[in-house]
Amino acid sequence: MSYEVKIEDVEYLRHAGAPLLARLYRPQGTGPFPIMVELHGGAWCRSERLADKLIHETLAKTGVIVAALDWRQPPVAPYPASFQDIHYAIRWLKAQANDLGSRPDMVGSMGNSSGGHQAMLLAMRPFDARYSALPQPAGSPAADATVRGVIMTSPVIDPLGRYHYAKQLKAGGQPYPALVDEVLPCHDAYWQSEDAMAEGCPALALERGEKVQLPPVLYLQGTEDLAHPRPHLDRFVAAYRRAGGVLDLELFEGEGQGFIMRKAGSPASNRALEMIVEFVHKQIR
Repeated sequence: MSYEVKIEDVEYLRHAGAPLLARLYRPQGTGPFPIMVELHGGAWCRSERLADKLIHETLAKTGVIVAALDWRQPPVAPYPASFQDIHYAIRWLKAQANDLGSRPDMVGSMGNSSGGHQAMLLAMRPFDARYSALPQPAGSPAADATVRGVIMTSPVIDPLGRYHYAKQLKAGGQPYPALVDEVLPCHDAYWQSEDAMAEGCPALALERGEKVQLPPVLYLQGTEDLAHPRPHLDRFVAAYRRAGGVLDLELFEGEGQGFIMRKAGSPASNRALEMIVEFVHKQIR
């Protein structure tokens, strides 16, 4: 079944007079529909809520409410400001859920690249006092930021590892991939220290024995993705499963960074979108 979709931009939060917007994709019909909070990539400091439009529209047409968020980024604010905004947005959506045609217990999260990292780490730490620092949204005294499932597409799952990887490529001299000069300034601007990158690394949190939430995860990535090194993926997947989490991993042979959007209509992109839709309807209900 394909739904008609109403699209609108809604202000969900404001800092010092500057609004933060959520683009809501709302299927028109009888719910309750799952809600997916979608977080764009851009190395934590670039891009905005419209970046992954293909995923938003595809999901919404199958009967999923998608909330694609903007949040504070450098140079406005470094880590953990984005986590505070996203945490607030999840609570805000739970407060609005019934009016949107959903339920507060039908919320999941997803993200691409650095957005995937944010979706995963926040899902693991929904009760972290730093991330929950903003007050409760009106009308949601009991809402928290827990989610029913997480989808990651090519996440920066190890910020410190990726930083060292990019530094090593740069140290080797030209020619090196363009991603090196794209990501290193953003790592510095967002994290501000290697200690912060290590603290915000999901695999390290698990290896440290941190008490975390372990929602079901769908992890999608291409085998030729130079921006998201395979050893980082393997380390996180092993740690998550070892901790008792359920994680479905799909590797797309020969595909590179951002293939879902960059190669829209290709067999790999279409298959990834099918898996995203299937996961949401299975887990977020």
